Amino acid sequence: MECNVVDLQSVESVAQRVERTFGRLDVLVNNAGIGGGSSPLHQLSPDVWDTVMNTNLRGVFYCIRSFAPLMIQGRAGHIINISSLAGKNALPNGAAYSASKWGLNGLTYSVAEELRVHNIRVSVVCPGSVHTDFTPHAGKSPEKMLQPADVAHVVAMIVTQAPQSFASEILLRPTQKP
Repeated sequence: MECNVVDLQSVESVAQRVERTFGRLDVLVNNAGIGGGSSPLHQLSPDVWDTVMNTNLRGVFYCIRSFAPLMIQGRAGHIINISSLAGKNALPNGAAYSASKWGLNGLTYSVAEELRVHNIRVSVVCPGSVHTDFTPHAGKSPEKMLQPADVAHVVAMIVTQAPQSFASEILLRPTQKP
């Protein structure tokens, strides 16, 4: 099922379809995200800032707002937000992206505290550079970069861990510097 994460009605419509079709939701992975160009913040257009924040942060809010009630109703679930190491470290010429990921990390920690009473685990995964078409990684060796399967593996580990605990944050780096 597809939706536009920056359109609340689109997200709510998919949540309703999931409820009608399956009656529950076990796992929500918030992975939609965009970069923010590569310019200093003082040269960044307000439209680019808004687009990055709306996709990377507001989109996650919309998805949690729309899907968490299904998990609360089922008294179980796991929400995994895919952030970035840019949400932990400074990213010159990427302030909008970095700010959106710092915000996503804070949102994740707060929502984890709100939902744990309902037996819902909320985690954030912060990968380093992943070899995708997302953004060019000039000067980095693709074979040394993280691969999408590396991130998927971490998500699988999180959702299959023992029920008495949860990994609230995972920082994922390649073995060798790309």
